[in-house]
Amino acid sequence: MRRILLKLSGEALAGDKKTGFDEETIRAVALQVKQLTDDNVQVGVVIGGGNFWRGRTSENIDRTKADQIGMLATVMNCIYVSEIFRSVGMQTEILTPFECSSFTKLFSKDRANKYFNKGTVVFFAGGTGHPYFSTDTGVVLRAVEVEAETILLAKSIDGIYDSDPKFNPEAKKYDEISIDEVIAKKLQVVDMTASILARDNKMPMWVFDLNEKDSIINTVKGSFNGTKVTV
Repeated sequence: MRRILLKLSGEALAGDKKTGFDEETIRAVALQVKQLTDDNVQVGVVIGGGNFWRGRTSENIDRTKADQIGMLATVMNCIYVSEIFRSVGMQTEILTPFECSSFTKLFSKDRANKYFNKGTVVFFAGGTGHPYFSTDTGVVLRAVEVEAETILLAKSIDGIYDSDPKFNPEAKKYDEISIDEVIAKKLQVVDMTASILARDNKMPMWVFDLNEKDSIINTVKGSFNGTKVTV
């Protein structure tokens, strides 16, 4: 793989605390990404905001404002995680779809490509910059824009199941599934908007467990234990 986009859930980065940051977890991710960049793999990163904010569950906040808070949560996550990445020897830049003063730089495809070609890890924060669109949609959009080969979805579960294995011990895990089947069965690998965007732009996704040892490296190197979503 030459260029990938890695989606990290905010909850996964929080570890057992379920909120904020678990530095040990993030450092483990950083060390894996460092191995990839040393092998000349270009890496972009999108991080959810769920370790700080789940505003859509509140009935007391306007949806647009709730989503804006969520966008800022992803910016905070990217600033923190990018600093951990720098501490293990990588160059990083954070791009957002809106101005954040000196905190980040404004996204453009040309700017992202310039950083990728220098071996810099590029963090895409702030989602799409618009309410009503999740970070799922944001990661597919950025992957399509920068022409990534695939999206790696690092989750707290080891793949896609036909039902929730937390509640159904008989749940069946898929080793491979088409995006059309994901959409038809409403499996919610990513939300429906992101799924359709991935299908229409032929963007594959690989789903795996972030907490499995060296799971990011193994996925890129071909020793994969999750679910491939084909297009």
